[in-house]
Amino acid sequence: MLKTKRILAGVFAASFVMAAVGCGSSAGSGSTSSVSEEDELASYVDQVEVEDTDTIETLPGGEESTLDWLSYFDLNPAKGSKEKSVELDLFEKKGGKIHYSPTTSLTKFDSLATRLLANDPPDIFWFEGMCYPLYCMQERFQPIDDIVDFDSDLWSDVKDTADKYTLKGQHYVAPVRYVANSILTYDKDMIEAAALDDPYELYLNGEWDWDTWYTMMDEYVKGASGDEERYGVNGWFANFIFYSTGHTLIEYDKEKDIYFSNIDDPNFDRASTFLYNLKKNDLYYADWIGQASDCFKENILFYAMGPWASWDSHTPKDGSNWGNVPMPKDPQSDTSNITIEVNAYMWIKGSQKADAVKTWMECAHTAYTDPVYKEASKEKFFVKNPNWTEDMYHVAYDEYAENWNIIVDPGYGISPTLSSNDAAQNDTKECVVSYMYTSVMKTDDAGAQYTWTQLREMFKGTIDSDLKVFNDEYKKFVES
Repeated sequence: MLKTKRILAGVFAASFVMAAVGCGSSAGSGSTSSVSEEDELASYVDQVEVEDTDTIETLPGGEESTLDWLSYFDLNPAKGSKEKSVELDLFEKKGGKIHYSPTTSLTKFDSLATRLLANDPPDIFWFEGMCYPLYCMQERFQPIDDIVDFDSDLWSDVKDTADKYTLKGQHYVAPVRYVANSILTYDKDMIEAAALDDPYELYLNGEWDWDTWYTMMDEYVKGASGDEERYGVNGWFANFIFYSTGHTLIEYDKEKDIYFSNIDDPNFDRASTFLYNLKKNDLYYADWIGQASDCFKENILFYAMGPWASWDSHTPKDGSNWGNVPMPKDPQSDTSNITIEVNAYMWIKGSQKADAVKTWMECAHTAYTDPVYKEASKEKFFVKNPNWTEDMYHVAYDEYAENWNIIVDPGYGISPTLSSNDAAQNDTKECVVSYMYTSVMKTDDAGAQYTWTQLREMFKGTIDSDLKVFNDEYKKFVES
């Protein structure tokens, strides 16, 4: 299984730490998971006592109140389990039901296309990178402005992000929750033993940037004695270094109303140089490690992964002393920039169940924003993860919506070649966008490390070609 894809399956599970299961891809998504992983993720469903609320309208019940959910994971309780997610419990109290139409993570979009061609549209679909802008533009999904009021008290908190998922002035994505794609987890005892400053304290003091992070890892690695091998970081972090500049490989130009390649942006020369040096100077441990504790056993200072890799079955044991810190800031940027996992449900084109979809989305967002539900879910989290700290929880689940500039990476929704790992032709099975972000830390067949200049020459033509096709289709969509 691809490391990236397994990582993202875990990221999606993290989004349902108090509710359901699933996975997404990169900063925008594309996904896969095995049956065993899906079974494991299903075990994360939590039960919180749900009170009815008059802020969400009650449905009449029956067929019109039953949503057809096309996915590779079920929103209903696992077989033999009586526990329900908060949003499902709320939805059922409002007269709604979820009918699960199973597909696989690899065939989900094909299954959707088949249903649409047969004039048998499902109602809702999990948001992933390929959904927007490509499949919205191809009208697999429909705008949500008739059922979601982003100026209302319920939705105003996500309006800024929702505004970044618009086509022809219409919204397609209503975020129900934000989850960190990846955080840096570390062992405070290792930090202290190496006489280093606590990373989270540096972050709180406004001192956590690329330079501080690099220096800390470099000092740790150089402090090895004898035959001891040390490394600075393992996991999934490269794309966040690019994002911290405030830019993505493919961006949208509002004035020209086109999507364009950002491959020649000088900020990317800086980001790629930083990552190149991590690999060149042996600060980066490239092999796959599946949980934080195993990372620390390999004398690696930071584990970069979604929160899923350090809770529940991966949670710190008694006596452990771990910390979480966000990805480092670009030292030349005035803002802290990040892309995060946006949890949302797409309204499928042709679905006529506007009232039920509206109610479901409101129930889902309420489950993650109502203080009563949030606190109850948090308490249950700490029952399962008693050795987490409040600061660790804050970094994983609350920090980004409050203090960061959330940017959207449209590069994961342009074309299968550019955007979908499932369509990748290279040895690492990464789509072009993912490959560009990570490959200065890879080597060619001769063992030579790639440079950003080489990568630009290798993929500039492909990116430009696919963007031309996309923009031509986009122009027709806008003019239709």
